[in-house]
Amino acid sequence: MTTADDREVRSASRRLAIQFAAIILVLFALLGVVIVAVVSAGQVEAAKRTLADASMVDSVHDAPRDLLITVVPLPGAGGGGGPDADQGTQSSSDLPHGLPDEAAIDRVAAGGPAETETITAGGQSYLTQTDVRRGKVVQISYGLGEQREELTRLVVALVISGVIAVVAASLLGVFIARRAMRPLAESLAIQRRFVADASHELRTPLTLLSMRAQLLRRRIRDADVPIPGPVSTGVDELVDDSKALAEIVEDLLTAADPRQDAAKEPVDLGEVASAVTAAAQARAQARGVEVESASTGNVTVAGAAVSLRRMIVAIVDNAVDHAGSRVLVECLRERDDVLLRVSDDGPGFAPGSGSRVFERFASARADADDTAGRRHYGLGLALVAEVVTRHGGTVTASNDGLDGGGRVTVRLPAGSA
Repeated sequence: MTTADDREVRSASRRLAIQFAAIILVLFALLGVVIVAVVSAGQVEAAKRTLADASMVDSVHDAPRDLLITVVPLPGAGGGGGPDADQGTQSSSDLPHGLPDEAAIDRVAAGGPAETETITAGGQSYLTQTDVRRGKVVQISYGLGEQREELTRLVVALVISGVIAVVAASLLGVFIARRAMRPLAESLAIQRRFVADASHELRTPLTLLSMRAQLLRRRIRDADVPIPGPVSTGVDELVDDSKALAEIVEDLLTAADPRQDAAKEPVDLGEVASAVTAAAQARAQARGVEVESASTGNVTVAGAAVSLRRMIVAIVDNAVDHAGSRVLVECLRERDDVLLRVSDDGPGFAPGSGSRVFERFASARADADDTAGRRHYGLGLALVAEVVTRHGGTVTASNDGLDGGGRVTVRLPAGSA
């Protein structure tokens, strides 16, 4: 491969690696969110179970070390005979600022339902449960600080693992992409070299052919004896065809290399269609087919004249091959588009063929004279689709032609005149 090809491989490998790393990052982020959500939910459930296990505690002396308790006797309630029966409000000795939640205690003491909430006191979160037990309002708080620290350590670990995974995925993506793309790049390089070599080899004989045809035409015009009209006309067509062939070689070279594109210029599609129609008359007459062309309105498009000529030639040749007796080539303006319609009075396209007729080596038309229904194989309509795509247009095939025959419709963006 050349240096330019190698640069393309490296650039494409980097793009694939970045995309692969982005996918890994998104998947890892989703996985991290799920893990954090599951762990967080588990911590909440564990805290609730801890409070549920302490549901019978109604004295600060019976409270486990990880629970903070406040006990408030209800007015007029019996003490139950316990050691704290005659005492007032009792609280754990290490209550932070913000505990107890006196508002919750007052609501429950006034006959409200039991309350469970998360409050912040002393810069830390506590899961707090307030309820009435044996004539007392008991508020139990469970610190969530250790759970939050554990969750923070988990998030940090996931972030570090994600960074390592993304870096590893990027390096692995570059390595795999280069190995996978190198054979394809080498095949494309071989193809480009072949087209370039073939074009180079064809240029010289085509140039000589064109020069000899022009020289012959000049001698015929300067001849002292009268030359029959058909001979003079045939020589003129030979000059035009040799010029067109040289242009087609250049266009094929441009189309074979995706790194370059032909310069676009205003092209009157009607004039090109008229010229193609005139050139196809001899072949059409040999098959007993009449070819007509018509142009309406401003049908100028922006594109490569050689490519557009190739496109129309391929469509007209296909129509002549399948027409019964007539082919009509139309160019017309429709809003911001230019339409090229080539219709014939042949058997038309097979039902359901759709866009398959524009695939390489595929045909959906049966030969009108072939009762066995054999198909024509070729590249004509496939080349049409490629040229239309390069010019930002669309192409369709239908049976709206002459007398229900085939019709190929090309729609191209209108260009400046």
